[in-house]
Amino acid sequence: MSHQNADGNGPRRDDGGPAAPQVRPPSTAGNGPLDLGLLRTFLAVHRARSLTTAARVLGISQPTVTAQVRTLEQQLGRQLFERLPRGVAPTGVADELAGRIAGPLDALAEVADRGREGLEAPPEPVHLAGPAEMLSVRALPVLAPLAARGIPLRITTGLAEELLEGLHGGRFDLVLSAVRPRGRTLAAVPLMDEEFVLVTTPGHAAGIGPLTCEDAGPLSEVPLVAYAEDLPILRRYWRHVFRTRLTARPAVVVPDLRGVLAAVVAGAGATVLPRYLCEAELASGALVELLTPEDPPINTGFLVARAGAPDRPPVEAVRERLLEAARSW
Repeated sequence: MSHQNADGNGPRRDDGGPAAPQVRPPSTAGNGPLDLGLLRTFLAVHRARSLTTAARVLGISQPTVTAQVRTLEQQLGRQLFERLPRGVAPTGVADELAGRIAGPLDALAEVADRGREGLEAPPEPVHLAGPAEMLSVRALPVLAPLAARGIPLRITTGLAEELLEGLHGGRFDLVLSAVRPRGRTLAAVPLMDEEFVLVTTPGHAAGIGPLTCEDAGPLSEVPLVAYAEDLPILRRYWRHVFRTRLTARPAVVVPDLRGVLAAVVAGAGATVLPRYLCEAELASGALVELLTPEDPPINTGFLVARAGAPDRPPVEAVRERLLEAARSW
Protein backbone atom coordinates (compact mmCIF):
# COMPACT_ATOMS: atom_id res chain seq x y z
CA MET A 1 0.00 0.00 0.00
CA SER A 2 1.37 3.48 -0.76
CA HIS A 3 0.55 7.04 0.28
CA GLN A 4 0.95 10.42 -1.45
CA ASN A 5 4.13 12.22 -0.32
CA ALA A 6 3.51 15.41 1.60
CA ASP A 7 5.48 17.47 -0.95
CA GLY A 8 3.17 16.20 -3.73
CA ASN A 9 6.10 14.70 -5.64
CA GLY A 10 4.51 11.24 -6.01
CA PRO A 11 3.51 8.17 -4.06
CA ARG A 12 5.80 6.75 -1.34
CA ARG A 13 5.93 3.34 0.37
CA ASP A 14 4.92 3.02 3.99
CA ASP A 15 8.64 2.84 4.85
CA GLY A 16 9.26 6.21 3.21
CA GLY A 17 10.86 4.92 0.00
CA PRO A 18 9.51 5.70 -3.46
CA ALA A 19 6.73 3.41 -4.66
CA ALA A 20 7.06 1.43 -7.89
CA PRO A 21 5.61 3.25 -10.89
CA GLN A 22 1.96 2.43 -11.57
CA VAL A 23 1.28 0.52 -14.77
CA ARG A 24 -1.95 1.14 -16.73
CA PRO A 25 -3.81 -1.95 -17.88
CA PRO A 26 -3.38 -2.65 -21.57
CA SER A 27 -5.98 -1.24 -23.98
CA THR A 28 -8.76 -3.58 -24.98
CA ALA A 29 -9.01 -1.97 -28.43
CA GLY A 30 -9.47 -4.51 -31.17
CA ASN A 31 -10.09 -7.39 -28.74
CA GLY A 32 -13.37 -8.37 -30.37
CA PRO A 33 -16.28 -7.07 -32.41
CA LEU A 34 -17.92 -3.83 -31.35
CA ASP A 35 -21.50 -3.98 -30.15
CA LEU A 36 -23.94 -2.45 -32.64
CA GLY A 37 -25.96 -0.99 -29.78
CA LEU A 38 -22.94 0.95 -28.55
CA LEU A 39 -22.24 2.22 -32.05
CA ARG A 40 -25.86 3.31 -32.44
CA THR A 41 -25.68 5.24 -29.18
CA PHE A 42 -22.36 6.79 -30.16
CA LEU A 43 -23.78 7.96 -33.49
CA ALA A 44 -26.79 9.54 -31.79
CA VAL A 45 -24.49 11.45 -29.41
CA HIS A 46 -22.21 12.48 -32.27
CA ARG A 47 -25.14 13.91 -34.21
CA ALA A 48 -26.86 15.56 -31.25
CA ARG A 49 -23.66 16.85 -29.58
CA SER A 50 -25.51 16.14 -26.36
CA LEU A 51 -25.85 13.10 -24.10
CA THR A 52 -29.28 14.25 -22.92
CA THR A 53 -30.65 14.84 -26.42
CA ALA A 54 -29.27 11.53 -27.64
CA ALA A 55 -30.97 9.76 -24.72
CA ARG A 56 -34.30 11.36 -25.67
CA VAL A 57 -33.88 10.32 -29.33
CA LEU A 58 -32.99 6.75 -28.38
CA GLY A 59 -35.66 6.45 -25.71
CA ILE A 60 -33.23 5.50 -22.94
CA SER A 61 -31.88 7.27 -19.86
CA GLN A 62 -29.03 9.76 -19.94
CA PRO A 63 -26.91 7.72 -17.49
CA THR A 64 -27.29 4.72 -19.81
CA VAL A 65 -26.05 6.80 -22.75
CA THR A 66 -23.09 8.01 -20.70
CA ALA A 67 -22.22 4.47 -19.62
CA GLN A 68 -22.42 3.15 -23.17
CA VAL A 69 -20.18 5.90 -24.55
CA ARG A 70 -17.62 5.19 -21.82
CA THR A 71 -17.76 1.46 -22.58
CA LEU A 72 -17.12 2.14 -26.27
CA GLU A 73 -14.21 4.45 -25.41
CA GLN A 74 -12.72 1.72 -23.24
CA GLN A 75 -13.11 -0.87 -26.00
CA LEU A 76 -11.48 1.42 -28.55
CA GLY A 77 -8.85 2.73 -26.18
CA ARG A 78 -9.54 6.25 -27.51
CA GLN A 79 -11.40 9.32 -26.29
CA LEU A 80 -14.47 10.04 -28.39
CA PHE A 81 -15.93 13.18 -26.80
CA GLU A 82 -14.80 16.16 -24.77
CA ARG A 83 -17.28 17.08 -22.05
CA LEU A 84 -18.32 20.73 -22.27
CA PRO A 85 -20.40 22.86 -19.87
CA ARG A 86 -23.27 22.34 -22.33
CA GLY A 87 -23.11 19.15 -24.35
CA VAL A 88 -20.09 17.36 -25.80
CA ALA A 89 -17.63 17.95 -28.63
CA PRO A 90 -16.48 14.99 -30.79
CA THR A 91 -12.79 14.30 -31.14
CA GLY A 92 -11.16 13.61 -34.49
CA VAL A 93 -11.36 9.91 -33.68
CA ALA A 94 -15.12 10.26 -33.22
CA ASP A 95 -15.56 12.11 -36.51
CA GLU A 96 -13.66 9.41 -38.38
CA LEU A 97 -15.69 6.62 -36.72
CA ALA A 98 -18.98 8.37 -37.41
CA GLY A 99 -18.08 8.71 -41.08
CA ARG A 100 -17.46 4.96 -41.33
CA ILE A 101 -20.60 3.72 -39.57
CA ALA A 102 -23.29 6.31 -40.38
CA GLY A 103 -24.32 4.85 -43.74
CA PRO A 104 -24.54 1.19 -42.69
CA LEU A 105 -26.34 2.00 -39.42
CA ASP A 106 -28.85 4.25 -41.19
CA ALA A 107 -29.56 1.47 -43.68
CA LEU A 108 -30.12 -1.00 -40.84
CA ALA A 109 -32.40 1.49 -39.10
CA GLU A 110 -34.59 1.76 -42.23
CA VAL A 111 -35.14 -1.99 -42.14
CA ALA A 112 -35.63 -2.21 -38.38
CA ASP A 113 -38.03 0.75 -38.26
CA ARG A 114 -40.13 -0.37 -41.22
CA GLY A 115 -43.79 0.13 -40.49
CA ARG A 116 -43.24 2.42 -37.50
CA GLU A 117 -46.11 4.88 -37.30
CA GLY A 118 -45.24 8.30 -38.67
CA LEU A 119 -42.02 7.10 -40.32
CA GLU A 120 -41.82 7.29 -44.12
CA ALA A 121 -39.65 4.46 -45.40
CA PRO A 122 -38.49 3.89 -48.98
CA PRO A 123 -40.63 1.40 -50.94
CA GLU A 124 -39.70 -2.25 -50.79
CA PRO A 125 -38.62 -3.76 -54.11
CA VAL A 126 -41.14 -5.65 -56.18
CA HIS A 127 -39.83 -9.18 -56.68
CA LEU A 128 -40.84 -10.48 -60.12
CA ALA A 129 -39.86 -13.92 -61.42
CA GLY A 130 -40.37 -15.84 -64.63
CA PRO A 131 -38.72 -17.35 -67.72
CA ALA A 132 -35.61 -15.41 -68.71
CA GLU A 133 -36.81 -14.96 -72.30
CA MET A 134 -40.27 -13.64 -71.45
CA LEU A 135 -38.88 -11.30 -68.80
CA SER A 136 -36.18 -9.94 -71.09
CA VAL A 137 -38.19 -9.58 -74.30
CA ARG A 138 -41.68 -8.80 -73.00
CA ALA A 139 -41.78 -7.72 -69.37
CA LEU A 140 -38.69 -5.60 -68.69
CA PRO A 141 -39.11 -3.19 -71.64
CA VAL A 142 -42.59 -2.21 -70.41
CA LEU A 143 -41.60 -2.12 -66.72
CA ALA A 144 -38.54 0.10 -67.17
CA PRO A 145 -40.52 3.36 -66.72
CA LEU A 146 -41.60 2.20 -63.25
CA ALA A 147 -37.99 2.24 -62.08
CA ALA A 148 -37.78 5.89 -63.10
CA ARG A 149 -40.89 6.50 -60.97
CA GLY A 150 -39.10 5.16 -57.90
CA ILE A 151 -40.45 1.59 -57.89
CA PRO A 152 -37.47 -0.74 -57.38
CA LEU A 153 -37.57 -4.09 -59.19
CA ARG A 154 -35.78 -7.34 -58.40
CA ILE A 155 -35.87 -9.96 -61.16
CA THR A 156 -35.38 -13.72 -60.78
CA THR A 157 -35.35 -16.24 -63.62
CA GLY A 158 -36.00 -19.95 -63.43
CA LEU A 159 -38.35 -22.85 -64.13
CA ALA A 160 -42.07 -22.52 -63.53
CA GLU A 161 -42.50 -25.08 -60.75
CA GLU A 162 -39.58 -23.70 -58.72
CA LEU A 163 -40.77 -20.11 -59.13
CA LEU A 164 -44.35 -20.92 -58.17
CA GLU A 165 -43.06 -22.65 -55.06
CA GLY A 166 -41.05 -19.52 -54.26
CA LEU A 167 -44.14 -17.37 -54.76
CA HIS A 168 -46.10 -19.56 -52.39
CA GLY A 169 -43.32 -19.21 -49.82
CA GLY A 170 -43.19 -15.41 -50.10
CA ARG A 171 -39.93 -15.07 -52.04
CA PHE A 172 -41.67 -13.32 -54.92
CA ASP A 173 -44.56 -10.92 -55.35
CA LEU A 174 -45.46 -11.88 -58.92
CA VAL A 175 -44.51 -14.73 -61.24
CA LEU A 176 -44.82 -15.07 -65.00
CA SER A 177 -45.55 -18.74 -65.54
CA ALA A 178 -46.22 -21.04 -68.47
CA VAL A 179 -47.83 -23.42 -65.96
CA ARG A 180 -51.18 -22.66 -64.37
CA PRO A 181 -50.87 -23.25 -60.61
CA ARG A 182 -53.18 -25.68 -58.85
CA GLY A 183 -55.12 -24.93 -55.71
CA ARG A 184 -56.48 -21.71 -54.27
CA THR A 185 -53.41 -20.26 -52.61
CA LEU A 186 -52.12 -18.77 -55.88
CA ALA A 187 -54.28 -16.64 -58.18
CA ALA A 188 -53.46 -16.79 -61.92
CA VAL A 189 -54.60 -14.41 -64.67
CA PRO A 190 -54.03 -15.31 -68.36
CA LEU A 191 -51.44 -12.90 -69.72
CA MET A 192 -50.47 -13.96 -73.24
CA ASP A 193 -50.62 -16.82 -75.72
CA GLU A 194 -47.35 -18.10 -77.17
CA GLU A 195 -47.58 -19.58 -80.67
CA PHE A 196 -44.76 -22.03 -81.39
CA VAL A 197 -43.14 -22.04 -84.84
CA LEU A 198 -40.73 -24.47 -86.51
CA VAL A 199 -37.85 -22.42 -87.92
CA THR A 200 -34.43 -22.67 -89.53
CA THR A 201 -32.22 -20.65 -91.85
CA PRO A 202 -33.00 -20.31 -95.57
CA GLY A 203 -29.90 -22.38 -96.32
CA HIS A 204 -31.08 -25.34 -94.21
CA ALA A 205 -34.63 -24.97 -95.52
CA ALA A 206 -33.42 -25.34 -99.11
CA GLY A 207 -32.05 -28.80 -98.30
CA ILE A 208 -35.23 -30.11 -96.68
CA GLY A 209 -37.72 -31.95 -98.84
CA PRO A 210 -41.45 -31.20 -98.99
CA LEU A 211 -42.79 -31.06 -95.44
CA THR A 212 -46.39 -31.63 -94.39
CA CYS A 213 -48.22 -32.16 -91.14
CA GLU A 214 -48.65 -35.80 -92.16
CA ASP A 215 -44.94 -36.48 -92.69
CA ALA A 216 -42.03 -35.26 -90.55
CA GLY A 217 -39.61 -37.54 -92.37
CA PRO A 218 -37.80 -34.75 -94.28
CA LEU A 219 -36.63 -33.41 -90.89
CA SER A 220 -34.94 -36.65 -89.86
CA GLU A 221 -31.49 -35.53 -91.01
CA VAL A 222 -31.76 -31.92 -89.79
CA PRO A 223 -29.72 -31.06 -86.65
CA LEU A 224 -32.04 -29.95 -83.85
CA VAL A 225 -31.26 -27.18 -81.37
CA ALA A 226 -33.10 -27.55 -78.07
CA TYR A 227 -33.70 -25.83 -74.74
CA ALA A 228 -33.07 -29.03 -72.78
CA GLU A 229 -31.72 -32.52 -73.37
CA ASP A 230 -35.21 -34.04 -73.47
CA LEU A 231 -36.39 -31.53 -76.15
CA PRO A 232 -39.60 -30.49 -74.32
CA ILE A 233 -40.74 -27.80 -76.80
CA LEU A 234 -39.75 -29.80 -79.87
CA ARG A 235 -41.45 -32.95 -78.58
CA ARG A 236 -44.64 -31.03 -77.95
CA TYR A 237 -44.59 -29.61 -81.49
CA TRP A 238 -44.02 -33.07 -83.02
CA ARG A 239 -46.86 -34.55 -80.95
CA HIS A 240 -49.30 -31.71 -81.72
CA VAL A 241 -48.51 -31.11 -85.40
CA PHE A 242 -47.08 -34.36 -86.75
CA ARG A 243 -49.02 -36.66 -84.41
CA THR A 244 -45.87 -38.63 -83.76
CA ARG A 245 -43.23 -39.08 -81.10
CA LEU A 246 -39.88 -37.34 -81.55
CA THR A 247 -36.98 -39.67 -80.77
CA ALA A 248 -34.02 -37.67 -82.12
CA ARG A 249 -31.15 -36.42 -79.97
CA PRO A 250 -30.40 -32.69 -80.04
CA ALA A 251 -27.30 -31.45 -81.81
CA VAL A 252 -27.07 -28.36 -79.56
CA VAL A 253 -28.61 -27.75 -76.11
CA VAL A 254 -28.83 -24.19 -74.76
CA PRO A 255 -30.82 -23.61 -71.53
CA ASP A 256 -32.02 -20.21 -72.75
CA LEU A 257 -34.31 -19.75 -75.74
CA ARG A 258 -32.43 -16.62 -76.75
CA GLY A 259 -29.33 -18.79 -77.05
CA VAL A 260 -31.30 -21.35 -79.06
CA LEU A 261 -32.37 -18.55 -81.40
CA ALA A 262 -28.80 -17.32 -81.80
CA ALA A 263 -27.51 -20.81 -82.57
CA VAL A 264 -30.15 -21.43 -85.22
CA VAL A 265 -29.60 -18.04 -86.87
CA ALA A 266 -25.90 -18.93 -87.03
CA GLY A 267 -26.73 -22.13 -88.93
CA ALA A 268 -26.75 -24.82 -86.22
CA GLY A 269 -29.98 -26.40 -87.44
CA ALA A 270 -33.72 -26.16 -86.80
CA THR A 271 -35.78 -25.58 -83.68
CA VAL A 272 -39.18 -24.61 -82.32
CA LEU A 273 -39.53 -21.17 -80.73
CA PRO A 274 -42.28 -18.86 -79.49
CA ARG A 275 -43.18 -16.57 -82.38
CA TYR A 276 -42.67 -13.41 -80.30
CA LEU A 277 -39.05 -14.38 -79.72
CA CYS A 278 -38.12 -14.78 -83.38
CA GLU A 279 -40.55 -12.47 -85.18
CA ALA A 280 -37.79 -9.97 -86.04
CA GLU A 281 -35.64 -12.72 -87.60
CA LEU A 282 -38.63 -14.03 -89.56
CA ALA A 283 -39.41 -10.52 -90.81
CA SER A 284 -35.80 -9.92 -91.88
CA GLY A 285 -35.44 -13.28 -93.61
CA ALA A 286 -32.70 -14.52 -91.29
CA LEU A 287 -35.09 -17.37 -90.41
CA VAL A 288 -37.91 -19.04 -92.30
CA GLU A 289 -40.92 -20.91 -90.99
CA LEU A 290 -40.78 -24.50 -92.23
CA LEU A 291 -44.46 -25.25 -91.73
CA THR A 292 -47.66 -23.23 -91.18
CA PRO A 293 -50.16 -25.64 -89.62
CA GLU A 294 -53.78 -24.55 -89.30
CA ASP A 295 -53.66 -25.45 -85.63
CA PRO A 296 -50.22 -24.47 -84.29
CA PRO A 297 -49.25 -25.34 -80.71
CA ILE A 298 -50.27 -22.58 -78.31
CA ASN A 299 -49.07 -22.09 -74.76
CA THR A 300 -50.77 -19.66 -72.36
CA GLY A 301 -48.62 -17.58 -70.03
CA PHE A 302 -50.07 -16.53 -66.68
CA LEU A 303 -49.42 -13.71 -64.25
CA VAL A 304 -49.55 -15.29 -60.81
CA ALA A 305 -49.80 -13.74 -57.33
CA ARG A 306 -50.51 -15.03 -53.83
CA ALA A 307 -54.22 -15.07 -53.12
CA GLY A 308 -55.09 -12.67 -50.31
CA ALA A 309 -51.65 -11.04 -50.18
CA PRO A 310 -51.63 -7.56 -48.57
CA ASP A 311 -52.14 -4.73 -51.04
CA ARG A 312 -48.93 -2.94 -51.98
CA PRO A 313 -49.17 -0.07 -54.47
CA PRO A 314 -45.79 -0.85 -56.15
CA VAL A 315 -46.83 -4.48 -56.75
CA GLU A 316 -50.18 -3.35 -58.12
CA ALA A 317 -48.41 -0.88 -60.43
CA VAL A 318 -46.26 -3.69 -61.88
CA ARG A 319 -49.28 -5.95 -62.25
CA GLU A 320 -51.37 -3.31 -64.05
CA ARG A 321 -48.50 -2.40 -66.33
CA LEU A 322 -48.01 -6.02 -67.40
CA LEU A 323 -51.72 -6.63 -67.97
CA GLU A 324 -52.06 -3.45 -70.00
CA ALA A 325 -49.02 -4.26 -72.18
CA ALA A 326 -50.16 -7.86 -72.68
CA ARG A 327 -53.19 -6.69 -74.65
CA SER A 328 -50.85 -6.00 -77.57
CA TRP A 329 -48.63 -9.07 -77.17
